[in-house]
Amino acid sequence: MTSDKFPNDFLWGASTSSYQVEGGNHGQWSTWEEAHAKALAKNAPQKYGWFADWEAIKAQATDPANYICGKGVDHYNRYAEDFALIKKLGLNTFRFGIEWSRVEPREGEWDQAAIKHYHEYIARLRKMGIEPMLTLWHWTMPEWFTNKRGFEKRRNLKYFERYVAKMSEELGAEVTYVLTLNEPNVYAALSYGQGIWPPQDKNPLHTLAVYYNLMLVHKRAYRIWKQRNPQAQISIAAHLVNSQPASKAPTAKLLVKLVDYAWNWWYLDRIKRHVDFIGLNYYFTDYYTALGTKRNPKGPYNDMGWYMEPRGIEPLLLKTWRRYKIPIIITENGLADAADTRRQWWIEETLASLRSLLRQGVDLRGYLHWSLLDNFEWSDGWRPRFGLVAVDRTTMQRTIRPSAGWFAEQIKQLTK
Repeated sequence: MTSDKFPNDFLWGASTSSYQVEGGNHGQWSTWEEAHAKALAKNAPQKYGWFADWEAIKAQATDPANYICGKGVDHYNRYAEDFALIKKLGLNTFRFGIEWSRVEPREGEWDQAAIKHYHEYIARLRKMGIEPMLTLWHWTMPEWFTNKRGFEKRRNLKYFERYVAKMSEELGAEVTYVLTLNEPNVYAALSYGQGIWPPQDKNPLHTLAVYYNLMLVHKRAYRIWKQRNPQAQISIAAHLVNSQPASKAPTAKLLVKLVDYAWNWWYLDRIKRHVDFIGLNYYFTDYYTALGTKRNPKGPYNDMGWYMEPRGIEPLLLKTWRRYKIPIIITENGLADAADTRRQWWIEETLASLRSLLRQGVDLRGYLHWSLLDNFEWSDGWRPRFGLVAVDRTTMQRTIRPSAGWFAEQIKQLTK
């Protein structure tokens, strides 16, 4: 790689979410997975049977235990060990989540021991010279909130606002970077539009209500946090897709513009005055025909069955920058690759795109890879391995993958 230098204050990091790594959480997702693990295992052949490595993954994919998060990777107790790995990888930033169901397990009752844990957690990051980036909501929530029908009801937003106010009071002075919500479009689509995730409410009207309410609650959360902590840099982690026409047909190009607006821009257009930067998650490039169907190339695919085009991040970020002229931090970017045969390629291609974007004048402030650790991948369970660091869940042994070691060397070259 050529050594176009990155800014000295560039944020090099990795991301996690609380539920996916901490272990020992109890909320709406843990209740749902316990009720659905057997069904997820039973349906695995239909969902994954087309994978080239189906025979190799079959035993795990058809095991109900694969779909139970349980003790996670015990990050809640082993965080100091994991922070040492961050330093070893040469990263200076770490995105983590607060688990709402931990700090407010019952309506209006705060768990001071859990809050103390997050104080100590952030203090340890600071002591080690790692910039904390806090996520307030990454799809999981207390059961008492979901029993009130969660974000579907406008009247329930006050409960999330109360949680934000409490976390702002407790932790606001300790962090600069705050993400209020993770991928509200993905949550609305998979939990309501497609009805795959809890509460599996496949209802178009409820989908729109949830998405709209998540837009409102971000703006309210932004004001609440800023009022107490005006120094904070606040955004969301937005899931954006690089949509491209599969042909030169005008209708295909028009369709891509419509898809871009509905998935990428509708939400950001409405919160653009309530963000200090754009947190951007990139995984997908999709090609659309004039008939509105996806027609992606035949490969390569990652372990989730997703088509991989790492350089697609470049046109996507260019469109985002030109539309908003707001600083951008890549808050998630990565791939499921248990064999670690494609991760280095993915990162290398991505870094080439980031250098190109900086040369073109994009105000890009940071790159956070997903994920630091192998983690629980929602309804796909433990099989997909996104981690720069592999985790053996029997022993909880952490092992830096070769691609992560290579990434660490690139960071040294690009910043020295």
